[in-house]
Amino acid sequence: MIRDLTETSTTAISKTLVRLRNEVGAMALGRVLTLVVIVQDTDASEAIEVANQASRQHPCRIVVVISGDRRGRNRLDAQIRLGGDAGASEIVVLRLYGALASHGPSVVVPLLLPDSPIVAWWPGQAPDDVASDPIGAMAQRRITDSAQNRNARQMLKKRAANYAPGDSDLAWTRVTRWRGLLAAALDQPPYEQITGAVVAGAPDSPSSELLAAWLSFRLKVPVRRVSTPRGSGITSVRLERASGPIDLVRPGDSVATLSQAGQPDRRISLPRRDLPECLADELRRLDPDNTYEDALLHGVEKLTPARQSATAAAKAGKAPDVAAARRLAARIGRDDSAQEASAMVSAGSAPDSGSSDEVRTATARKLAGKRTSREKVTDSAAKAAATRKGASRKKAAPSAAKKAAPAAKKAAKRAAT
Repeated sequence: MIRDLTETSTTAISKTLVRLRNEVGAMALGRVLTLVVIVQDTDASEAIEVANQASRQHPCRIVVVISGDRRGRNRLDAQIRLGGDAGASEIVVLRLYGALASHGPSVVVPLLLPDSPIVAWWPGQAPDDVASDPIGAMAQRRITDSAQNRNARQMLKKRAANYAPGDSDLAWTRVTRWRGLLAAALDQPPYEQITGAVVAGAPDSPSSELLAAWLSFRLKVPVRRVSTPRGSGITSVRLERASGPIDLVRPGDSVATLSQAGQPDRRISLPRRDLPECLADELRRLDPDNTYEDALLHGVEKLTPARQSATAAAKAGKAPDVAAARRLAARIGRDDSAQEASAMVSAGSAPDSGSSDEVRTATARKLAGKRTSREKVTDSAAKAAATRKGASRKKAAPSAAKKAAPAAKKAAKRAAT
């Protein structure tokens, strides 16, 4: 249900909300917070859709504040959405004109849910100091997106200079899965000291800056930044240690590879997080994010600008090779498919009836460790695959030795002369 109100007031909006809620049957007690969205008219439709999807996990009242033309007379237009048009929330869209456009908080306050938290979200450009903004000052959480700024590094410095507890950034939310995978990799043997790190990301990606800042602060090691093409986001992370590096590489948009010494190479799902998912993740917690605070205030200042491309760093052996990671992901996918196909051996149909003697015989065979025919076929297929892989490696070794032989002979002649 959508109801438009032109040249109205906050009192009329509140009365209409109560009347429509009674007609639709929505319960105000089901709302857990008030989400105030401050957005420009051109981005309003997308912001409302994103907030609507996020509210399915966190039922709330969404108040959208759109500042219109400030030169006309004072006017307040509103739109109320309930039921199927508002998902699990109730949406109030406010369009402010004239001098009223500069008094958004006065219009928002009468529409806030009583005794519930307030979250402010700027989908586009946000003030440099959101905590001092009139709407941000009355919110427990203030969500911005540094990716909307052309100079991501400069915007992060402004966020750090004006940080207040409760500030958050969707650029930080986008690296949650990267942080989880890297932390899980460090929880596996060998438990060695990390001596350095390399983060490959686009220059317009504040998420790569925040990830590097988090690694720098938590690991207390120097972190190098290498650049990738604009729009590519985070491409890879390398953690250096004595036994060999830990390489987490995402060559595409959804699949990554994790390689480390003493562990088999793995193919991991690591898709890019969309905006509704990130916003819903931020609405899960209403207390200050101390980890984000540490990375922003103490990690960003230690970073240096990227002075080398990821391709050049990979050729020098200082960063993971994205092309090699893409081939590795494809090979692991083929091996997994082949293993699943070899294991799909059709078993005999179950008997219509079974005697207790047959059950006892099968139990005794299992306890004795004797394999069934299906298990024997699966083991044979696995051994054959391992034999083929070993043979291919043996063939590759002599060819490498032949290539190195001429260079060794030349070196011996130079030494003799």
